[in-house]
Amino acid sequence: MYAVRMLIAFAGTAFIPYLLGQQLLTIPLTLGVIAAALSDIDDRFSIHLRNLFFTYFGFFVTASAVELLFPHPILFGFALIVSCFSLILLGSLGKRYATISYGCLVVSVYTMLGVDIFPEWWQQPALLVTGAVWYGLLSSISFLIFPVRLVQDQLVQCYQLVGNFLFVKSNLFDVDMTPKSYQQSMIDLSDRGRKDTRRSLQYYFIIQDIHERADSAHIDYQKLAKIFAHRDVLFRFQRILTLQGKACQDLANAVANRQPYVHDPRFAYAFKNLERSIQHLQDELAEQSKLDGNGELAQKPVNHLLANDADIDLWINALRGLSDNLKEIDAQLHNLESDQALNSKSQDDASKENLLRDDGLRGWQDIWQRMKQNLSPESSLFRHATRLSILLLISHILVQVFDFEYGYWILLTVLFVSQPNFNATKRRLRLRIIGTLAGITIGTFVIHFVPSIEGQLFIMVLSGVFFLQLRAQQYAQATMFITLLALINFHLADPELNAALPRAIYTFVGCFIAWLGVMFIWPDWQFRRLPLVINKAFDSQCNYLTEIVKQYHEGRNHGLDYRIVRRRAHIMDADLASTISTLATEPDIDPDQKQQAFKLLSLNHTLLSYIAALGAHREQIKHPQVLEILDEALDDIHGALLRNEMPQLKSHAAIQALRLFNRAQDTSLDPAESVVLQQIALIINILPEISTLKQKLSYEHDPQASALGSI
Repeated sequence: MYAVRMLIAFAGTAFIPYLLGQQLLTIPLTLGVIAAALSDIDDRFSIHLRNLFFTYFGFFVTASAVELLFPHPILFGFALIVSCFSLILLGSLGKRYATISYGCLVVSVYTMLGVDIFPEWWQQPALLVTGAVWYGLLSSISFLIFPVRLVQDQLVQCYQLVGNFLFVKSNLFDVDMTPKSYQQSMIDLSDRGRKDTRRSLQYYFIIQDIHERADSAHIDYQKLAKIFAHRDVLFRFQRILTLQGKACQDLANAVANRQPYVHDPRFAYAFKNLERSIQHLQDELAEQSKLDGNGELAQKPVNHLLANDADIDLWINALRGLSDNLKEIDAQLHNLESDQALNSKSQDDASKENLLRDDGLRGWQDIWQRMKQNLSPESSLFRHATRLSILLLISHILVQVFDFEYGYWILLTVLFVSQPNFNATKRRLRLRIIGTLAGITIGTFVIHFVPSIEGQLFIMVLSGVFFLQLRAQQYAQATMFITLLALINFHLADPELNAALPRAIYTFVGCFIAWLGVMFIWPDWQFRRLPLVINKAFDSQCNYLTEIVKQYHEGRNHGLDYRIVRRRAHIMDADLASTISTLATEPDIDPDQKQQAFKLLSLNHTLLSYIAALGAHREQIKHPQVLEILDEALDDIHGALLRNEMPQLKSHAAIQALRLFNRAQDTSLDPAESVVLQQIALIINILPEISTLKQKLSYEHDPQASALGSI
């Protein structure tokens, strides 16, 4: 649908001026469509209309300012650096404002490219806005015809990603797993009203719950693979996880094609076989653990890692907890399409649990608070705004001094390739150059061997569609198509103009300037951010665990507060993964520090998985000693992760005492209480290593000990 919309949009800007005999109008109208598409953001219809108004207003003001100030180079340079800095800093107010501000920056450079084409200052701004209005009209019509389509597209992506996540998770049950492959698998896991509306909301909440359960870990997978390497239980788990990964992707296809999801009947058989395997394993281990009169094992086949009944009980309970978790995922998928699931809750419960967070601005004080957080050199956004403003000013001075014709392609290149960090900028530099050279080659061929205007217009329309379709995932190909569009556009406006060579030269110059900027103007090296990101990740983990412990005291609640802290924990886990992955590509990174950072990343995700397992099973517990252990564990974890303490781990001692007491009294905890104790024990066991790595990396990358960089 998006491709069809863009096809209509570009066809209108290409062929209507041609039919009117005003070929020159194609340039600003097409650029207006591109800028509007780059500024488009998904939202409910009322806010969508408000966004369009802000976009049109911003485009006209920005383009008019360029037209009026362009004859005054010094004043224009001052306005350029101030406006660029201000527009980027507006991004701190939220994604909507960041997107519109970026569109305004793009329009400002587009206006520079065509500032000499039209005699009156208002003509080019009006035409750019007209192109944007044309796109906005098509976007609004599409919104009205398919109001849930945008949500469905995002749900498709969610279920596809969680399906991939389950496939990767299944690798942890590989009996041939090595320590190296285990760590790589953990790193892979880290890098990552109307009935239709009600159904979409249900899908959204269910995918969050499935992700929490899929991310949970009830067991040490490396030990699991060693202990049960020659039994079929691991293959049963791996089989079910693989099937559930495929089920999520089947569901994604069903949503994309607006068809009902049909649950695979093989799951019932797979779970029945898994239960038989666990029961058979339990009976076998219980039989093997019987001792003869001399205290020796009666049968040799018992695994030496399961030396006593307590170990056997722990592992069997863990396997059953994992099995129950997978059954809950299966139940979510099986009941996904049922109307009963849509209407199963009372109105009050539904209203509490179906709330979504409102990230909108709440007055001038909220605006000031968000802006204030980024008015500091320690803010990545502030540093990026400063760097890009200086680079655009340098590029403007260069164009003015050497009087380059169409030299503002240099500014356009700088704007598109400059990213907040070194790795992202370096990647875009390479892809921009490759895409530009490919576009120039194809564009030159088209201009010479497709002589008809209609044929060139048709290729230009397709180029615009492919650019917007590929810009997010395939940047080199997107650059190739936008270069092809630009060459054809300018050739149709002036057949005597040969823009291919200037485009190539200015792209190289712009890329070189951007590279100098990211290397020497407040370089945003990730090692400086690492301590801060680590602290934020651990803080979010602790908040997530705190909310889970609260629900073990008070009862299960899937309300907004819980979903916010859960989402925050996963976002910060992803942010840590992104930071460490980027840090590993930076020059002069120490190999030992790199290894330590990836080890911490793996442990952080393991910690999150153990907490997620507690979250997946959260139900009110009445046992006072178990609740006391939970509270003590929470205090231990806060001390180790947030205050760099390594207390006596009272919770660990309490768990052992409770188990010994139950064994002496010949009593046992219920399965829910056993899961809680097991998860707490798993968390406590990895705390020392996490705390040591955190302190070591924080010391080595202390931002207070490093200069912020030099301009």
